[in-house]
Amino acid sequence: MIGFAAESFAEDTPSCAGPLCLREALGSAVQRLNCAGIETARLDAEVLLGHVLAMTREQILVSAERLLDRAQLERYQELLQLRLAHAPVAYITGRQEFWSLDFQVTSRVLVPRADTERVVEIALMLKSSLSATCPLRILDIGTGSGAIAITLAKELPHAAFWATDVSQAGLEIARSNASRVGVAERISFICADLFGPFAAERDRFDLIVSNPPYIRTADITNLAPEVSWWEPRIALDGGADGLDFYRRLAAEASSYLIPGGAIAVEIGADAGAQVSDLFVVAGYANVETFQDYAGKDRVVVAKNSMGVAS
Repeated sequence: MIGFAAESFAEDTPSCAGPLCLREALGSAVQRLNCAGIETARLDAEVLLGHVLAMTREQILVSAERLLDRAQLERYQELLQLRLAHAPVAYITGRQEFWSLDFQVTSRVLVPRADTERVVEIALMLKSSLSATCPLRILDIGTGSGAIAITLAKELPHAAFWATDVSQAGLEIARSNASRVGVAERISFICADLFGPFAAERDRFDLIVSNPPYIRTADITNLAPEVSWWEPRIALDGGADGLDFYRRLAAEASSYLIPGGAIAVEIGADAGAQVSDLFVVAGYANVETFQDYAGKDRVVVAKNSMGVAS
């Protein structure tokens, strides 16, 4: 089937009786997204067109004069309408890259972000300093899509993992991602609020990681609509000051860490001192803040003071 110029595609669609080529469809899409104030208009238009055609951005550019058929153009229009409504591209395509791995995402989980890769980097750095059990035992609190736990499982093939989340729907996504990456047999996914299921466990963890909700409640409506309108509020809202979950983690985590075990948490860029203080006051040792590659505070690490030399 040859392509066509659908009148409903956009007012700026070239007025011709013939079909649309990739270059024309892309140009129209970029103009529409720009008019909607979407800063990544060119990138988003190319990614969405590539998703429709199962082509890379490079292939689209090389095949700029290729014609779109009716079904392809209509599907592209549907995806553009979602993006014009500020749906994140990852939710539209159902995919997001993290640590060079391909993750499935839906609006039931946060979109994994490059900032969170720092948690993975710090966790891998900590591995050599832990007085580890065999195998290394790692717990991911609030796993969402499973990005942190799954990535660490890929990097640490001899470690054992547990991952909790209060959202059963989110855990289904995490389990699916673990299967896609090939690490499902080494991660136990548990629907739970923080440490509840482990209260009766005698074994403890070498490392706890978490990217908890840390947006101040009043600030959520001021976030980009891609976040405030679309991403799950339960994964964003950190309470009035954004510190609710850090208070709970600082108060409880030491009971679930081996002596000298560590906890690494992602933080908002303005919360380094506050989160660090919570762990210091709770009696942890070697509390340290790490920056991301933009120089902003991003990860706080604290060690269970039991087993740490003073």
